[in-house]
Amino acid sequence: MRTTNLAISTCAVALLFAVSATQAAESEKWPMVIPAPHGSVILPDENSKWAYDNFRYAAVRRVDDTLYISGVVIGPREGEKHDAAAFKQQIHRGFQRLEAILKSAGATFADVVMINSFHVWEGPNFEGNKQQHFALFEEVADSYLKPPYPAWTAVGTTGLLGTNSVVEVQLIAHVPKP
Repeated sequence: MRTTNLAISTCAVALLFAVSATQAAESEKWPMVIPAPHGSVILPDENSKWAYDNFRYAAVRRVDDTLYISGVVIGPREGEKHDAAAFKQQIHRGFQRLEAILKSAGATFADVVMINSFHVWEGPNFEGNKQQHFALFEEVADSYLKPPYPAWTAVGTTGLLGTNSVVEVQLIAHVPKP
């Protein structure tokens, strides 16, 4: 009986080590850096890799000391409301995603030199008007962006590619190579 318990305990410990090693190897995979002319493609996570493989775009493209961050879509997920409070949470989620993408490339919002935002001012996924939309967007952006502020172009449009999209935010950052 004692030998059986020892064998079971040994197997359990070995299984825990194997699971830990697998998890560690998985976390070391991200961000994935793919060499490219004058720099690299940076894929922060598995979703970014999937999009790279299936839609042929990079979440981040580094060229020399410049990072080009593809647009992050902001809008309601399935079942989320379209009111001001819900939109504010959706904007926070978008900026948190941008923050994670910047971090994966060794940058922060302080490194951002240009923002391009594309807004569906009047659409089915936000119940307010243009002024309310942008006021909420600026309010949330203020909690992530600090002086000196980046250049910023906000463009109105009638639609975006992503399902339920209200805003798409693209960034350019300057990050000297280490």
